[in-house]
Amino acid sequence: MTPEEVFLKLVHGVADRDFAVLPDLYAEQTDVRHPMNPYGDHPLLSRDALREHFGGVGPRVTEVVRFQPDNIRVHETTDPEVIVAEFEYDGTIVATGEPFRVPAIFVLRVRDGLIVESRDFIDHLSMIRARGQVDQLVAHLKEPAEAPAAS
Repeated sequence: MTPEEVFLKLVHGVADRDFAVLPDLYAEQTDVRHPMNPYGDHPLLSRDALREHFGGVGPRVTEVVRFQPDNIRVHETTDPEVIVAEFEYDGTIVATGEPFRVPAIFVLRVRDGLIVESRDFIDHLSMIRARGQVDQLVAHLKEPAEAPAAS
């Protein structure tokens, strides 16, 4: 699969709640990061980590919101393994029927049809708002920062 085909399978798979097959889009050893996550960027470095991520986070998200990717624009780069994909998740809050939109940009490196590296820049605050989790985020942000580990 081309990088664009892999990306499309990923975003449509997330929207379709096909969480069991999503980890198979990634290499055994990968590097997936969410640099804009207000809870912190916790790298996912293996297919097993992604399996755990999609199995835990995915169902919790889809219980409260439904969405589909929209306005997809894929940009090729001079590196044939790398694409930049702009899109939005166009959704509805299940409990209220209220619409929402979440802009995102993914930078993917796909080698031999598998994602080996991804930087997922998503408007986490819009998704947190749509999921009704603003109070949890505020509480998290008020917690004292962890002290750096001693070296």
